[in-house]
Amino acid sequence: MSVSPVASFQMGSNPELVTSMSVCWENARSVFPREFGDATFKSWLMTLRFGEFVGGRFVVAAPTRFMRDWIQTHFSQKMLEILQRFDPRILALDLIVDPALLNTPSSSWTLNGTETNADNQETESEDSNLQVIGSRLEPRYTFEAFVVGKPNELAHAAARRVAEADTVTFNPLFLYGGVGLGKTHLMHAIAWHICKSHPQRRVIYLSAEKFMYLFVKALRFKDTMAFKEQFRSVDVLMIDDFQFISGKESTQEEFFHTFNALVDQNHQVIISADKSPSDLEGLEERMRSRLGWGLVADIHPMTYELRLGILQSKAEQVEREVPLKVLEFLAHKITSNVRELEGALNRIVAHSMLVGREITIESAMDVLRDLLRANDRRVSVDQIQKKVAEHFNVKLADMHSPRRLRSVARPRQIAMFLAKQLTPMSLPEIGRKFGGRDHTTIMHAVKKIEELKDKDLSLAEDLDLLKRMLQN
Repeated sequence: MSVSPVASFQMGSNPELVTSMSVCWENARSVFPREFGDATFKSWLMTLRFGEFVGGRFVVAAPTRFMRDWIQTHFSQKMLEILQRFDPRILALDLIVDPALLNTPSSSWTLNGTETNADNQETESEDSNLQVIGSRLEPRYTFEAFVVGKPNELAHAAARRVAEADTVTFNPLFLYGGVGLGKTHLMHAIAWHICKSHPQRRVIYLSAEKFMYLFVKALRFKDTMAFKEQFRSVDVLMIDDFQFISGKESTQEEFFHTFNALVDQNHQVIISADKSPSDLEGLEERMRSRLGWGLVADIHPMTYELRLGILQSKAEQVEREVPLKVLEFLAHKITSNVRELEGALNRIVAHSMLVGREITIESAMDVLRDLLRANDRRVSVDQIQKKVAEHFNVKLADMHSPRRLRSVARPRQIAMFLAKQLTPMSLPEIGRKFGGRDHTTIMHAVKKIEELKDKDLSLAEDLDLLKRMLQN
């Protein structure tokens, strides 16, 4: 890997190779959030663009020197490994700087009406009311591109209502759900819609991690008044991945006052997180209470129908015809999140284009062998309940029953604990799987088993054995 100076890049002369490497980049990019974490992806990797592929060297452009250097130091080795998974012809990763990326709508960062890069070199912006501080909006993430189904219809309707309203309706709007279910898509869609339909409104969109970084920076440079003025004078404040503020007392304190100031002025606050306010650990009670003031809307795991609808929507945008049977196969097999669905579709389309092979279920199984194997290994709550019931010799029905005998209640708590540990489901979703129990019951069970396993060697051994059986 190497770092090049500031440069503009050109695509290679071989169209087929360019197409192949472009698809490789999109596939790699689709797994970056999972491999690096959502916050890192949004803060550092989202703005990167594929440049060219020459002599085994895969060239990627960043908008500023600062970003390029940071990515080179912290993420480039892992990025190369991920790219090589999709195409072994890639021997090295080169990072260059392309300032032109700062002038594209998909990667412009604006601050108080001026465009700025990470080196704080400002140029005038004529028409932007959107303030994207260290984050960027994805042009594809619009309401029109969002596929609505039963698991996300409330969150979509609420997001649309807030974006289209002339006055504040729900304050705050709090969207939550697991990774890759559409929270960030809805956040971006709200921002795009407000900026287009209400150009006079000032909007700030950023991650919670970036909010914390800016606050700490303001403290360090004794510039907190400017920080407060900046965030408390906007019409719409949008914070993504709010869970990163949990446990950060001084940042929570500042956000609490910012939140109150905006609500008092009847300005809109929109927040997304991976859990509901009541389930976020390390959150002050007064903050938890404030976040529940408006509308809390969750996004459930995707149903088969929603997964198929998303695939059909994406298939209309590719250059190859994808048979319905193949889309149905993917919808059945890949159940985790939208990013994996899109990545799988991209891979089978790219394979068809490059080798000239018809897209069939058999070819899809061949191309996606690793992904399908990984999905088959994923643990479900049903599997956990069945395995725990067998291990402790209780009836499977006891996992859902209201019986409180210790011989039944303890295995049930262990199953709840393992469901929290081994699945991406939220506490309310797990509660529904255990006879419609409240999320606080699941929280209590998780905490109880966490405490007992440190004292009870036999219980700790049971947990280790059950984990091994479930994960193998």
